[in-house]
Amino acid sequence: MEVQTQFLTYEKLRLHDGSDFGPVTIAYETYGKLNADKSNAVLIFHALSGSQHVCGFNPAVKGVGERWNAECQTGWWDGFVGPGKTIDTDRFFVVCANYLGGCYGTTGPSSISPETGREYGGDFPHISFGDIVDSQQPLFEKLGIGKFHAAIGSSLGGMMVLNFAARYPEKVNRVIPVACGLQSTTLTRVHNLEQILAIENDPNFNNGHYYEGPRPLRGLALARMISHKTFVSLHDMEERMSDKCEQEQDEFSWYKIRTPLESYILHQGRKFLRRFDANTYLYLVAAWSNCNLLTDCGLEKYTDVFARCRDQEYLIFTINSDVCFYPDEQEQIRDELTGAGVKNRFIRITSDKGHDSFLIEPDLYSAEIKNMLEKDFS
Repeated sequence: MEVQTQFLTYEKLRLHDGSDFGPVTIAYETYGKLNADKSNAVLIFHALSGSQHVCGFNPAVKGVGERWNAECQTGWWDGFVGPGKTIDTDRFFVVCANYLGGCYGTTGPSSISPETGREYGGDFPHISFGDIVDSQQPLFEKLGIGKFHAAIGSSLGGMMVLNFAARYPEKVNRVIPVACGLQSTTLTRVHNLEQILAIENDPNFNNGHYYEGPRPLRGLALARMISHKTFVSLHDMEERMSDKCEQEQDEFSWYKIRTPLESYILHQGRKFLRRFDANTYLYLVAAWSNCNLLTDCGLEKYTDVFARCRDQEYLIFTINSDVCFYPDEQEQIRDELTGAGVKNRFIRITSDKGHDSFLIEPDLYSAEIKNMLEKDFS
């Protein structure tokens, strides 16, 4: 199934700090057909380095260039979404948009500023998860969707779906957060600061204005290496590497790569450079570090946040081996929803794949997601 990215451009967006930013272009994809009463729409929020391309094959995205490589062309959730799959596009109309600040077609630091004729770079505004969610509202209006049958998100996408559901409770019925949390934790902020410093300390970073010169590739590779160990379990990492894996060339002046593990993790950092932008990574990680649902809702207690969500139903997934979003973060979501009187179901996934289980093991999630989507739906 070959698909194409579509684009919506609008004049301005009011950001969380009260400033206006624009114009804004949103890159998005849709799958399936919206029914007559527009009651079958399902919204998906992608993870940190994901894109609007959820399923099928998309050979190129206008304006993205070589960054849209073979790793991007097959939808990142192709095992979950499509005709007859967990999220069945023969029944549901699926929508996914690239985030504000992104590098896959939505306006971000690598986009051209109409004021300067050059990339925004470090002049792009600091954004919050609330800004990202708000930036998609004009798209929903264009599509004529007043209320989604369901909204689903994993990892950072799970935090986005919680933000959307809590701040726009009238716009979604079923909410499915997977492997995420209500706010950034102390450990997350430490990991994220390490990644931010890795990019900022690259001599080519130039305060984000690097597009006309050498790019901060070493900084971005190091940032990805720091994060990768939280996405993939140590067991799965050992399974993926072997003595026969391709040896990465040394880039050290003193140390020499000696083991398959070292070669594997260096390879993960390097291959990321071909498909992602350092500024986008920096902006999204910074927004993640400052993520707090209470702040975005302007409230002091989660009971008050979720009191507005009592007409919704939640399906919460936790992964027992996850060290990016530890299971107690999903337990907090469950407990806060229960305390506010919001109907929810809590599913514990047993997997040795770690955080990335939500990407690669559809069979562990399929039955519960299908049941949630199909319940009371005709």
